[in-house]
Amino acid sequence: MKNLIYAAITMALTFSACCNQKQSNMNPTFLELAERRFSVRKYAQTPVEQEKIDKILRAAQVAPTAKNNQPQRIYVLKSEESIAKINQLSKSAYRAPVVFMVCYDVTGVWTNPLDNNAHSGETDAAIVGVHMMFEAAEQGLATCWVKNFNPKEVAEAFDIPSTQQVSFLIDCGYADKNAKPAPMHSNKKEISDFVKEL
Repeated sequence: MKNLIYAAITMALTFSACCNQKQSNMNPTFLELAERRFSVRKYAQTPVEQEKIDKILRAAQVAPTAKNNQPQRIYVLKSEESIAKINQLSKSAYRAPVVFMVCYDVTGVWTNPLDNNAHSGETDAAIVGVHMMFEAAEQGLATCWVKNFNPKEVAEAFDIPSTQQVSFLIDCGYADKNAKPAPMHSNKKEISDFVKEL
């Protein structure tokens, strides 16, 4: 009888552990998502569903910005013409099926009077971009943050208004089955190397 009870308890605990593991895989914590994600430089040519693009843009909408000015301006490149153009302008677009061009409107940024009126544009855009990137990861999509392009050339090619600054691109799509992290991806500094309590 004791053996039966022990076996039943063991089975229940094993089942519970399996369920918890499955639940964790289905609904990863933010840290699990961040640890799992890597920059993808090879994409499957599978179209990205509009509902997933909409969720990524919703993440951009709710991102915090200085004074909540929301100066971000986002262009979704997904037509054949736009994708061909961005691949000519940046060798780091990697033929992703969708490329988000993240800009900020210089007339809508917050300026800091205590720091020579330095403005929040790049910081705001970066916060928005991180929100987009992790929402994409939650949707099962891969991304790569790209600065490897000439902003003036890109702005001219896509007829971006002069009040807007092109900040960066986010390549987005389903990872190619052979995609893998860059060799240096897992090389992380110790937390003590970059944190100091005061």
